Amino acid sequence: MIALPVTTSNYGEEPDRRLVYVPPAHTKALRLESNLVVGARGVGKSFWTAALRSAALRALLGQEVRELERTTVRIGFAVTPDIDAFPDSDVFGQLMGNRIPAYDVWRAVVARWLAEPAIETVPRDSWSATVAWVQANPEPLARLVQRAHQQCSEGQRYRLIVFDALDRTSADWQTMDSIVRDLLRVVLWLKSYPRLHAKVFLREDQFDRTVTDFPDASKLLATKAELTWAPHDLHGLLWQMLCNAPGVHGESLRAIYSHAIGTAPREDDGVWQLADEAKRESAKQRALFAALAGPWMGTDRRRGVPYVWSVSHLADGRGRTSPRSFLAAIRAAAEDSFERYPSYTYALHYESIKRGVQSASEIRVREMAEDYPWVTNLMEPLRGLTVPCAFETIAERWKESFPQGPGAAAGNRLPPQHAELGWAGVRDDLTRLGVFETMRDGRINMPDLYRVGFGLGRRGGVKPIR
Repeated sequence: MIALPVTTSNYGEEPDRRLVYVPPAHTKALRLESNLVVGARGVGKSFWTAALRSAALRALLGQEVRELERTTVRIGFAVTPDIDAFPDSDVFGQLMGNRIPAYDVWRAVVARWLAEPAIETVPRDSWSATVAWVQANPEPLARLVQRAHQQCSEGQRYRLIVFDALDRTSADWQTMDSIVRDLLRVVLWLKSYPRLHAKVFLREDQFDRTVTDFPDASKLLATKAELTWAPHDLHGLLWQMLCNAPGVHGESLRAIYSHAIGTAPREDDGVWQLADEAKRESAKQRALFAALAGPWMGTDRRRGVPYVWSVSHLADGRGRTSPRSFLAAIRAAAEDSFERYPSYTYALHYESIKRGVQSASEIRVREMAEDYPWVTNLMEPLRGLTVPCAFETIAERWKESFPQGPGAAAGNRLPPQHAELGWAGVRDDLTRLGVFETMRDGRINMPDLYRVGFGLGRRGGVKPIR
């Protein structure tokens, strides 16, 4: 378990096929007809983008989504640059600075995707040239798309273009809204061609804005899928990884699995696959984790059950736990148990599981700094504060540190969505992100996932990181 991967994102690299796990909620997201996929940080948006790009993994995913076996995939935007396939953020900004609508930029991306370089006349010397061709040649563009669809129909094939990491296209919310809205308009345009599909992965805060306020957007909203992880999905993912561990470690873990489940995992083309009992909430899945962590989070039942505690204490303010946080906590707990409790009966000591939450919180805070630098900046003045507390107490610390207002905490990245509404707007943004929880009496609380890493205290809770 110490060698357990702690990421569900490969930043463009092809994921290890042994570690690919498809929760039921994600099956819908992978279907071609799901044009709009929404998810929080760490739930698998970039992971599935990289997996869909791989022909080998599409064949594996074809066991769940049959049409993927007959689909060719192109990336239309992602973290990893590919200037021939799509403009990077600098080029995108230059094009829009020249008053070129994002709609035409995205249609240029589609034109390059569908054009056969040896046959079509779509210019590729620069993105401005491709955009100019799209704007000046509406009929050739329509014929290009129609011809590509006809070729797919004749070969009984599909083509899919995937868009991810759209927050990297701009540091301004209004510009971002325009870019995403125009992309969704292009996706709607392609829906007229059943063999040509587009899939857009969006952060929740991007989707919550006005990006779908255009005619017929309801046709896209009807295809929306959310990337969510139930607690039993996280435990299933954990055992998918453990059973596929290399060498003697994998053998040992598969033996534990076989004893708890009653049957050995099934090997399929070099990948160990789990039984259904290990993938869903069941007595056998609980027994699996108890074989690693014991029955209680202490010496008796009053402290809780590790199977439940390990997930619930990693949930955000909206009750959601990401696979990245869960795997990070389990790995850290395994390392801590090995170092501090080498003679303990189980692989995971209950005190080490608590320290694993601290480690996962620290990682989550770093990730938050990458996506939302303003959150990290606003949390620093709150360090040492004990929650729950009145929002007025929080707002006073913010006012002292940022007398110019919420926008001063953003730097050169996207600011809080509702910074124009003042500190109350920031509070609402943090609540939507799952960093804050508003209690019935109006006080602000924070889940351990963020509270520990940001250095806030709570009576009786997991100790914050100093």
